[in-house]
Amino acid sequence: MLYYSRLMSKVIIKKSTYSYDILKPRVFELMDALGGELIKKNSYVVIKPNLLAPAPPDKAIVTHPLVIKAAAEYVLQKGARPQISDSSAMGSFQKVISESGIKDALKELDVEFREFKTSLKVDIGEPFGKIEIAEDALNADFLINLPKLKTHMQMMLTLGVKNLFGCIVGMRKPEWHFRTGVDREMFAKLLINIYKAVSPSMTLIDGILAMEGQGPGRRGTPKHLGVLMGSRDAIALDIAICKMLGIHPDKLLTNKLAKDMGLAGGKIQVEGDFPEIRHFKMPVITPLVFGPQKLHRLMRKHLVQRPVCDDSICRLCGECWKYCPAKAISRERKNLRFDYDKCIRCYCCIEVCPHAALQAKETLPGKVLRKVLKRGH
Repeated sequence: MLYYSRLMSKVIIKKSTYSYDILKPRVFELMDALGGELIKKNSYVVIKPNLLAPAPPDKAIVTHPLVIKAAAEYVLQKGARPQISDSSAMGSFQKVISESGIKDALKELDVEFREFKTSLKVDIGEPFGKIEIAEDALNADFLINLPKLKTHMQMMLTLGVKNLFGCIVGMRKPEWHFRTGVDREMFAKLLINIYKAVSPSMTLIDGILAMEGQGPGRRGTPKHLGVLMGSRDAIALDIAICKMLGIHPDKLLTNKLAKDMGLAGGKIQVEGDFPEIRHFKMPVITPLVFGPQKLHRLMRKHLVQRPVCDDSICRLCGECWKYCPAKAISRERKNLRFDYDKCIRCYCCIEVCPHAALQAKETLPGKVLRKVLKRGH
């Protein structure tokens, strides 16, 4: 048992591969156990995978096409109308579903592909007020959340709760990154409030081929875990995944904020066995600021981990500076220029770079200070 939830929440674990004769029954078993009987004939079902960027399945950047296919087949078996939707961070929606193999994998199914484009304003409470959330996600009769298990340079991991940030349409996402700024706890609170507003009917995470290291984009490293996990409660699922990876649940800020907001405290029933996972590499996440206020700017500039560019790889395609919420990146002749005073360390630039030219690096003074502070503990 693990802690969480107002009442008992169940998390189900299934070991699987991407071999479809193994995968399909595993997905069907999970969906049966997670309330699949609530999918009614002729109902409108939105399937929301992680479609971050155009990338083949072996890069572990997007939810695997065959996991999406199995979920869609389950919905069709119920006589419902499945729609695959997301708002990708980089590349057009059509490019993402084509280059990832999703469109080809589902070509024989009666499935609609529809990018999140229109929004409805929803009041998600203080301090955020009204926020625009994808209309299709809010209007679905049944919403299936299909994240990919990946590391995340800003938030440590992107799992069930974080995947629903994709229900914020287009360039509204970097706007909200900028509004929450360097405050990771504030961004985690935003994610929890979006999760509450969207309220997915079930969450099933693809952890068969996961991602470790500097995720969630091309700087991350694929890592075989061989597991599918699901729950009707995405926060409970995220807590269970932290346990599986050997991480205290509160280290994932969305879990901590959920508990602070009164959404955690009960028990989690885990059905199935965690796989044995060795040496799962988490991203290095350093505090953005600490100590006296007057020193914060100096610390951010000289002590805090920051994005850097490998000029030998960079093609100056412009994806990073177009997406940067803080407008902290510019082109200077044949190189990128970073304004680290403006940079909020959201690492969206690393996330959307199609060439893996950007990475997060600690400054030498910052690395020395971190080691000194670690020895002090």
